[in-house]
Amino acid sequence: MDAQSSLKWIISLFFVWVSCSTAVFAGPTFIYGEDFDLPIIEKHVSGSVMMTEAIIEVPDHLTIYDLDFGINLTHTNVFDLQIFVQSPDGTRLCLNMYDVEKGFFKGEDYVQTIFDDEAEIPIEMGTAPFTGRFRPKTGSLLEVFDGEDAYGLWSLQIYDMWYSDTGELGRAELIITVCEPTGLSLLALGAGLTVLFRPRRKQ
Repeated sequence: MDAQSSLKWIISLFFVWVSCSTAVFAGPTFIYGEDFDLPIIEKHVSGSVMMTEAIIEVPDHLTIYDLDFGINLTHTNVFDLQIFVQSPDGTRLCLNMYDVEKGFFKGEDYVQTIFDDEAEIPIEMGTAPFTGRFRPKTGSLLEVFDGEDAYGLWSLQIYDMWYSDTGELGRAELIITVCEPTGLSLLALGAGLTVLFRPRRKQ
């Protein structure tokens, strides 16, 4: 086997290795948000719980590498609220849920709040008004959406579990970081192939 044939064989193996083990890194971030001014429906006196639902449309096909969720809302007692987000694929996650049987707390509003798996403080450890970045409630991580196609209609669902409180959903945002396979090795290899197999000039 001459030197050129040997090199072709090595390059073929390299292509197989790259195709099987190409790493995936974080790519660019896209933000899709809506202003709602949507009243949060309080628990009915009959005991039934009503839901406030808001829809965010993502018009692009994006593979989710990481998802954060931003929210602005006013409410006279946010500890009454249960907040869920649901993807177009039907994956549903509880961002925060207060258990009314464990005690009573008082506090108002989510102000430029971002739910982020990488945040230092879990939402249960925060105090209202919730401002800044918080991890979703314990046992609920936004990583469940990783790998999904973000395209379609996302649903934000809010339940008010107590009477007599009032509030309004102002804005919600999906903060989507997409996957970006590394192409540096392939680009370098392609350049090398161009040089290696460039037709030789006749002597």
